[in-house]
Order: sequence, then structure tokens, then C-alpha cells
Amino acid sequence: MNYEILSKDFTNGLLERFLRYTRQWTTSDPDRADQGIVPSTDRQWDFAKILMKELQDLGITEVFISDHCYVCARLPATAGMETVPAVGFLAHMDTSSEVSGENVQPQVVENYDGKPLKLKGGATLDPELDTKLKLVVGDTIITSDGTTLLGSDDKAGISIIMTGLHEIVQKNIPHGTIEIIFSPDEETGHGMDFVPIHWLTAKQCYTFDGSTGGEIEDECFNAWKSEVTFTGKAKHTGYARPDMVNATIMMADFLSLLPRHEAPETTDNYQGFYCPMDLSGHIEEAKVSIYLRDFNAESMERRKQTVETLANAVVAKYRGSSVQVTHTMQYLNMKAKLDQQPHIMENLVKAVRMAGLEPIFRPIRGGTDGSRLTELGIPCPNIFTGGHNFHSRMEWASLSQMAYGVLTLLNLVALQADK
Repeated sequence: MNYEILSKDFTNGLLERFLRYTRQWTTSDPDRADQGIVPSTDRQWDFAKILMKELQDLGITEVFISDHCYVCARLPATAGMETVPAVGFLAHMDTSSEVSGENVQPQVVENYDGKPLKLKGGATLDPELDTKLKLVVGDTIITSDGTTLLGSDDKAGISIIMTGLHEIVQKNIPHGTIEIIFSPDEETGHGMDFVPIHWLTAKQCYTFDGSTGGEIEDECFNAWKSEVTFTGKAKHTGYARPDMVNATIMMADFLSLLPRHEAPETTDNYQGFYCPMDLSGHIEEAKVSIYLRDFNAESMERRKQTVETLANAVVAKYRGSSVQVTHTMQYLNMKAKLDQQPHIMENLVKAVRMAGLEPIFRPIRGGTDGSRLTELGIPCPNIFTGGHNFHSRMEWASLSQMAYGVLTLLNLVALQADK
């Protein structure tokens, strides 16, 4: 990777934004989001207001925050570019609840020497274990201090978009209409539930929510959530024999039946999985939420049927028990719809190559707001941000890869203007 890009005049501003954004506590709450409360945390409003003010300070007059905390901005086309098709860029404001995002203390390592980096709490970033670190020797990298996540998912994406807008406005770069949406609650799976889609005029958008520099993604998991509730029969434990049924034991039996070789930690590439995410219960009732993931729609139907079959098999062992299984769709693989408009990915491939990188095609082992937006009718592939080890205390980001993201955005705008 060419680190001469770090001498670009926008790099200092890019780093400053990223550090400032990561210090904003924006952790979302999946339980509240599942109840239809978006944003699920008030702290996302705080960040939204900061971003709106920065957009206004750039001179963008059409900026607002929707009733559900979506930051929306439209930069009108420059003179002579009014007929150029609009293009949209998305990133999300919240961070995962899997690791604390409060009081993030980002650490900047300039001219990284390729040696292990010790963080607090005994964590170490070791290039022998995390081989992506070997690719950024000589780069500036940013880590958490080891007590929290970093938040590059997706504050790196927001930093890229904001820096790109700053370049366009300050340097009077010709462009068509550019539309921006910064969304809440992507990490809960509800990032597009209340998106003001009728405000968008862009018929194609791009999310900045990927990882390694050069990666572009046009396919993702099909995602469902299965909620399994076992009902047992409560009774005084001293006199439980012969008819007490312990629902927590039923749940344990059920979890032991899930295919161990089809878990997140035992699969990669195009392999799907079952992942228990949340457990609760007592003797009379026990609940478990399971994430089902698969790239193939038919295979997903088999996974849903497997959950039901295993749950019913457990009930058959315990007289007087019952089970209820509810499946909820979270998002769908975006590839089929993106394949219907191949020019969108063709433009993205050109933009990455113009930036100086060779595109890397990988499936998303997850989903993005872009996959949901594609499902809603606006095609939206995903672009790298330079963030790594998301949702963990080992999270880190590459400044040069973020800078290549800015160039990719500028190239997309230029390619759009050439139409």
C-alpha cells in the first residue's frame, strides 16, 4: 500500500475527525430497538446534533435530523451539473453493545513498526495472530486502549464521508447532487426501519461500513432471528418428583443439539451458522434468541426448520412441556438486486482502481444498512473503511486505508459527474 497518500492535505483533518468521533459514546441497545424504539439510546441524538452542526458549518443548508435520529444532508449540484444523477453515501452512528463504547480512549501509533502492541487488560495486538497488521507496517494506526472497543465501526465511515464532503466544498469540485444519511441503530439490525426513504432522490447509494482497504462488497448474509420459548411446569423443588419440568434444563438440552460445526467461531467464507445470542429463564419458562445466517435463501429455510425440529424433539422428552418458536427476518442478501444494475458495481470498481488500490471482493459475513436499503429498492453496495477487529477490545484502524476511502468517494462523485 502506498503511504504517500498520508501526505495528502486532507489526512490531518481525517484523523482529527476520527479521534473526536470515537470519543462520542453512541452504543445502541438491541432490546429497546427490538421494541421499536429507534434510536434505542439518547446518546445517539448527541452525536447526530454534532454531525448536523458540522454539516451546516460546511455551508450545506439542507440538513435535518429526522424524528428517529437520521442525519440527512443534501449538497445541491454545482452549476451545469443539475442533470447528473444524484448519488448517496451512508454510514451509521451507533456502536455495538457487545463491548463497552463508553469513555473510548483512542491511541495513535505513528509509523507502526510491525511489533506486538500491548493494550490494557492484558490484550495484545500481535501481527502473528492478526496478519492484517503485517500489511500496515509504516502506516499510522489507531487502536483502543484495550478497555473498550474503538468505534471504527462505523465512525471510520462517517469520518470518510465528512472528509470527502469537506474536500468537495472547500475545493469547489464539480459534482451532481450528493445526499448523505447517517443512521442510528445499525448494530441492532434496525438501522433502516425508519429511514426517510422518500426524501432520497438518489437511485444509487454506497455505504462506507467495510474493513480492509480495497474491499468492496455486493453480497451479504440472509439474516433471521429465531426466538425459542420453552414452558415447563413449576413446583416446590423439595417435592418436585415426579412431575416438575425445568424449562432451563430444556433450554440447555436444546442448545446442546445445535450443530457445533455451524457456529460463528467454526465457520468462515460462505458458510452459514446458528448463534445463540441471549438467554433468560427460570423453572417455568426459558427463552433463547438465536441468530440464523446463510447466504442461500433455501438453506436458510432449512435452518429455520432445524430450529423447530430440535425444539420439538426436546419437548418430546419432557411430559407436560411446550415450546413456541418465532422467526423474524432481519435482512436479506443484496446480491440478486445489485446484479440487476451492474453499472453500480462497475463504477465502484473503477473508483477503487482510480484511488490506487486493486478491488478485493469478499462476501459480508453480516449485513449493513446498505443491504436493507437495497432490499427497499435503492441499490447500495458496501465500501471499505480501514477498520479491523470490529466489536472487540482489539479493534484498530488504518489511517491510510481511511484515506483511500476518501479518494474512492471523490472518484465516485467524479465518475457520476462524467455521465
